[in-house]
Amino acid sequence: MSDYRASSISVLKGLEGVRRRPAMYIGSTDVRGLHHLVWEVVDNAVDEHLAGIATEIRVRVLDDGGVEVADDGRGIPVELHPDEQRPAVEVALTTLHAGGKFDQQAYAVSGGLHGVGVSVVNALSTRTAVEVTRDGARHVITFSRGDLDQALERVGKAPKRAHGTTVTFWPDDEIFDTVEIDYDRIAQRLRETALLNAGLTCVLVDDRTGRSETLHFADGLKDFVTELLHGREPMVDVLTIHDQREVDGVPMALDLALTWTDGFHDERLRSYVNVVRTADGGTHEEGFRRAVTEVFKDASKTSRALTKKDPALVGDDLREGMVAVVSLKMADPQFEGQTKGRLGSSSARSYVQQVVGDHLRAWVRSNKSQVNKVVARAVLAARSRQAAKAARALTRRKGLLDSQSAGLPGKLADCTSRNPSETELYIVEGDSAGGSSKMARDRHTQAILPLRGKVLNVEKAQLRRVLKNTEIQALIKAIGCGVDPEFDYDKLRYDKIILMADADIDGGHITTLLLTFFFRLMRPLVDGGHLYLAQPPLYQLRHRGKVVYAMSEAEREVARRQEFRANANVDVQRFKGLGEMDAEQLWATTMDPNRRTLLQVGVPDAEIADELFDLLMGSSTAPRRDWIVDKAAFATNLDV
Repeated sequence: MSDYRASSISVLKGLEGVRRRPAMYIGSTDVRGLHHLVWEVVDNAVDEHLAGIATEIRVRVLDDGGVEVADDGRGIPVELHPDEQRPAVEVALTTLHAGGKFDQQAYAVSGGLHGVGVSVVNALSTRTAVEVTRDGARHVITFSRGDLDQALERVGKAPKRAHGTTVTFWPDDEIFDTVEIDYDRIAQRLRETALLNAGLTCVLVDDRTGRSETLHFADGLKDFVTELLHGREPMVDVLTIHDQREVDGVPMALDLALTWTDGFHDERLRSYVNVVRTADGGTHEEGFRRAVTEVFKDASKTSRALTKKDPALVGDDLREGMVAVVSLKMADPQFEGQTKGRLGSSSARSYVQQVVGDHLRAWVRSNKSQVNKVVARAVLAARSRQAAKAARALTRRKGLLDSQSAGLPGKLADCTSRNPSETELYIVEGDSAGGSSKMARDRHTQAILPLRGKVLNVEKAQLRRVLKNTEIQALIKAIGCGVDPEFDYDKLRYDKIILMADADIDGGHITTLLLTFFFRLMRPLVDGGHLYLAQPPLYQLRHRGKVVYAMSEAEREVARRQEFRANANVDVQRFKGLGEMDAEQLWATTMDPNRRTLLQVGVPDAEIADELFDLLMGSSTAPRRDWIVDKAAFATNLDV
């Protein structure tokens, strides 16, 4: 028996625990965790705006990889803390759960609930510098990997009315997989922040590239809903709701904007608590959805748009095409986890449901024609839901013979293994590539499904039409687990789903169509890491029995110089498509697990991915045209 005594118990002091287990505090150490540091500091600045002080937040990405966040709030207090006998700013930066957010004296509402935000940023940065301007003076304090480096020092005078805090930090490359700050990711977050806070100005500057933008929205959430429409016309006027009251002695405030459009076949809802995005929803979303469903179910009973022959409307029907932003502010919100992804406060559900219900009922009474439009939209959704249910049944029908292959598409060349953990499905473009890949594959573990032409763009089509498409049906049947909302992970037939298309413009388009399908209808496969992109080479270089493959023109030239010493007699073959490769070449370059290169498809930021799919594959052309014009300078591999 090993010696287990009191001395065996480790005690992590200060912020050491944060550095040992960073994912406990910021979710991960990948690119999302890295940018979570920025959000923590920005959220503190937003809290100053919520307190009625700050009017501007400035974020600057420095040349050396640091990030500077400045606000014109009150400034972190610099006087000695009564218990710690250290400057309050030092306590805030070096002590977990030390902040002004735990009572309602300094902040009525706050996004930075747990008091760990700025201290965690300090712990996970090689260096942190804080400058505080208040009470007619400027003060500076610095830290190194969470420890005090230079004590608080008064460095000069300031105008009597000047106030604010500037936090500059350099993320620690010993902690994070990457310390490369993404300008677009920060711009997206600051845009949301400005939209949620009418009158607040957010400024972003990137010293590395010279890019900058200033964000300010006078109409707040109404502007936000207009942006979420992505150029679609609203069916009804954008409805806005504002309410502020005390609930059981707790101050609460709700701001909301919503409308409906024919441009979407799903519900587009963004929710926030104290200006923090609740990506996983929570009780405030539940209250909002309940209110919308109840009010419009009642309204549909007297609407001319609903007849006796129509199916009964459910919540999903009534909310299809709805675009809404819900922004709740409340004291002491209870989040699930430090990353604040889901609200758990039960009081928020009843409050939001009551407020939204009361306002919607008043709106319904005075807007009969617009209510009829919403109900008519829901009736079409209900009919489509029934048709989609019938189409789903087609993808699940069982055959009468072999239970292992029952209901599988005829074009599928299945593998012999029935162990999903070792099997792979290659989805290939056309019969030509399908023929060579069938000959090249390992029949025991690799299955081949050739698709004819370009699959349906699921971003534009209603679900019932999508599920009636022959190629989509073949995909669903082969993979086996169905589509949302009836996706069943346990029925997944292959561990890897590999998209293998030609390395040209058409192949890229087909791949994008398939990615759209998987993101919209089989999202759990993407989140579970089952989706991959094959990487076939563009060139084969051969000389005297030596063969080298290259993925691009640049690789081809490097191979010519390094592998063949720039020999002019090297035979170079360009593969215009997978069908031009024989089985041996395809196996050696693209299908052999020991030699191939696969790119795993992931969604580091679902929100950005959702907007990008909508932009690139949706039915609205004007935003896509603007995006293409804006990004034209970065285009490569043009097929002209």
